[in-house]
Amino acid sequence: MNRFAITAAAVLAVFIALPGQPHAQQDSAPILRVDTRLVNVPVNVADEHGVAVSGLTQDDFIVKEDGRSQKIAIFEREASTPLSIVMAVDTSGSVYTQFKTERDAAKRFAEQILRPEDEMDLIGFSYDSQELVSFTSDPRRIDEGIRHLTKGDDTALYDAVYVASERLTESRADATRRRVLVLVTDGGDNTSKKEIGYSKAIAEAQRAGAAIYPIIIVPIMADAGRNVGGEHALIQMAEDTGGKYFYVTEKDDLKTAFAHLSDDLRTQYLLGYYAPRRGLDASFRKISVSLKDPAKSASLALRSRTGYYADAR
Repeated sequence: MNRFAITAAAVLAVFIALPGQPHAQQDSAPILRVDTRLVNVPVNVADEHGVAVSGLTQDDFIVKEDGRSQKIAIFEREASTPLSIVMAVDTSGSVYTQFKTERDAAKRFAEQILRPEDEMDLIGFSYDSQELVSFTSDPRRIDEGIRHLTKGDDTALYDAVYVASERLTESRADATRRRVLVLVTDGGDNTSKKEIGYSKAIAEAQRAGAAIYPIIIVPIMADAGRNVGGEHALIQMAEDTGGKYFYVTEKDDLKTAFAHLSDDLRTQYLLGYYAPRRGLDASFRKISVSLKDPAKSASLALRSRTGYYADAR
């Protein structure tokens, strides 16, 4: 939430500046505080072949909150706004066969995506979550952290999503910053705390304004040991937060998945609007984005976050 303090002295400066006004009156001027919330909505637009579509303008879009149209206050093509990324890497035994490729691909992604205004946090998780590198814009620190990823046993996926989302709430507070959670995992979850679970994990991600990008590693031997339920949960997380999921069936697919993820973040439109004031509460407010032109709407696919919590930042 962005907060602005507007003083009566600023609003009525012409009167306060008049000669003969006692200094004490200026100091005691009442303060009017106005709370506003800029809601950022990164949007990906693709054609029927999945190719990113550029060239759209602000007038092409309609943004609604709980069914009510909102005035777009910020618009940016191919968003270059800063990124805060938490990369959470599954180190459990079920994905360890691709561990070296996992590390190499993650290192390359950090090198390609990070600019001075961006930041990345690295978490390794198995039976618990461990932050290996706090937010940094230096890919060398991420590389060093990746080298310290070590094999674990069980997998607490939802705990990792919750912890990573908490970290994103502590990222830089730039008004137009985009927040991203990258999950490299096979989707298995067998040790998450009962009080966390899917619902609480996804709610925390939505409170952080995070788009979830799962890179789903499929077991090499067909369906042996494959956690289809976990995969479906990851796909739902991506859809609910405006992210995108990628399947990895071969080792080289990891590099391709990270490359597509990087492209996805660089070809977003950024729409921003000021949320209507309806009192401070903890309700979930639904966001929908569409195109005004029926022809474009029929031929193009939009992907964006589905909402936010009113009491979140």
